[in-house]
Amino acid sequence: MADLAQPEQPVFLSTVPAAPRQRRLAYAVVMLSVVIFLVAAPFAKVQLQRVWAFIPAYESALVICDLVTASLLFGQFHSFHVRSLYVLACGYLFTALTACVHLLTFPGVFDTGGMLGAGPQTTAWLYMLWHGGFPLFVIAYALLRRSATDDVLPTRRTSLMIVLGALLVLAVVVALALVATRYHDMLPNIMTADRYTPFMLSVVGTVWCLSLLALVVLWYGGARSLLDLWLVVVMWVWVVDVALSAMLNGGRFDVGFYVGRLYGLLASSFVLMVLLAESGMMYSSLLDMMERLRRINLTDGLTGITNRRAFDAELLLEWRRALRGHAPLALLMIDVDYFKAYNDTHGHVAGDSCLRAVAQALAGASHRAGDMVARYGGEEFVALLPQTGLADAELIAQRMRLAVADLGIPHGGAAGWPQVTVSIGVVSASCRAPDAEAGQAAQQQPPSTLLVEAADKALYVAKSSGRNRISANGLRVQDTHALHPA
Repeated sequence: MADLAQPEQPVFLSTVPAAPRQRRLAYAVVMLSVVIFLVAAPFAKVQLQRVWAFIPAYESALVICDLVTASLLFGQFHSFHVRSLYVLACGYLFTALTACVHLLTFPGVFDTGGMLGAGPQTTAWLYMLWHGGFPLFVIAYALLRRSATDDVLPTRRTSLMIVLGALLVLAVVVALALVATRYHDMLPNIMTADRYTPFMLSVVGTVWCLSLLALVVLWYGGARSLLDLWLVVVMWVWVVDVALSAMLNGGRFDVGFYVGRLYGLLASSFVLMVLLAESGMMYSSLLDMMERLRRINLTDGLTGITNRRAFDAELLLEWRRALRGHAPLALLMIDVDYFKAYNDTHGHVAGDSCLRAVAQALAGASHRAGDMVARYGGEEFVALLPQTGLADAELIAQRMRLAVADLGIPHGGAAGWPQVTVSIGVVSASCRAPDAEAGQAAQQQPPSTLLVEAADKALYVAKSSGRNRISANGLRVQDTHALHPA
C-alpha cells in the first residue's frame, strides 16, 4: 500500500533545494563564462563590422525569453502566493519592456536616428537604466526570500496584484522612455556617435556596482534553492555583460559590444530553462498524483483490493460489453462465515487482519486478467468474471473457497466452526435478445442489479445449506429489457 500513500504536496522552484549535480552544472557555467571573459577582455575595444541585423535578432530573442520567464514566475506567484516570486517576475517584465523600447530607439535599425523621437543619448541611457534596474528587483527578491512575510499573501489578491504589478512596471518603463527620448537633451552626454564619453565610466560604474551588489546579496543569502542558484549565475553573467559591453570596450560594434550582449542573452535564458524544466517535472508529478488519487478512489483502504465504487462501474461496463458480444457474464457473491462472531471474539484489529487475508486469497485464486475481485461491503466480497459460463464460474468459486480455507485462520467465535471460511453464491448471465414475455417484470430495475440480486439469492442458499460451500442452483439471468447496450 506504499504507492497509495497520501500524495506529496507540490513543490516549486524557489523552495526546491539545489542538488549537488545542479550546483556543479552552475559552477561549470560560471567557470566557462570566466574563461570567455578572460579571452575576450583584451580585445574588447577592437572594432568590428556593423551588423545591423544583430540588434533586432538579439533583442527580440531576449524580449521573448524575459516575457516567458515573467509569465511563468507570475503563474507560480498566483499558485503559491510567494511575494519574492512576484517581485522577480516584475523584474523580468521590466527588462523585457525596456529592451523593446531600446530596440525601437536604436539608431539605424528602424530609423536613422531611432524611433519614438530618440536622440543620440537615448539608447545608451536606456541601456544603463535597463541594466541598473534589474539588479534592484533581484536585491528586493533576495531580501524578501529571507523575510518572514514572504508567503502570507491572501489568495484572492494574487490576480489583482499581477495586473497592478504589470501596469506599474509598464508605467515605470514609459516614464523612463519619456525621459530618455523627449528629454534626452537634458541628460549628460555618455555617447558621442558610436563611442563612449569619459562620463560614461562613472555611470556604468554605478550600474556595474548594482549588479555586483545583487550578486553579493544573493550569495550571502544562502542561494539554497534552485532558483537562487541560477539567479546567482544570471547576476554573475550580468556583471560580465556590463563589464564587456559598457566598461572595457570603446563603444558600439566592437568585440565587447557583441560578446557582452551575447552574455546578456545567455543570462536571460538561464532561469527560463530551469522554469521550463521544472514545469515539465511538475506536470509529470501531477500526472503521477492523479494516477495515485484515481487508484485511491477505486481501491478499498482496508484490504487493498477494488472497492464498491469501482465494482459498480465495471459491472455496468462488462454487462454492456457482454450484450454487444452475446457473451456470458458471471458474478460471485462471497461472504465470510460467522464473521461477526469472529470479530466480537478476537477484536476489530484481528477482524481487519482477517479481512485482508481473505481478500488476498480471493484475488490470488482468480488468475485471469479480466476478472475483478472487490470488497462489496463489511465482510462481503464480489468477483466479476467476464465471458464465463455457470460451470466455469462454479470451478473458480470452488477454487476461491478452498484458498480461504487453506489460510487456516482459527475462528473460535462460533460453536463447531474451527476456522475462517466463506460461502459463495454463483450466477451467470446468458446475454441474448430480450424475451418479450419476461421483459415486463424486468423493466423496473437495471439489468446489472438483477445480476447482483440473483447472486445474493444464491449466496443465501449457500449459507442456509450450512455455509462453507458454493451454490448456483441453476440460476441464470437473461437480459429481458435492454434491446441495445448503451
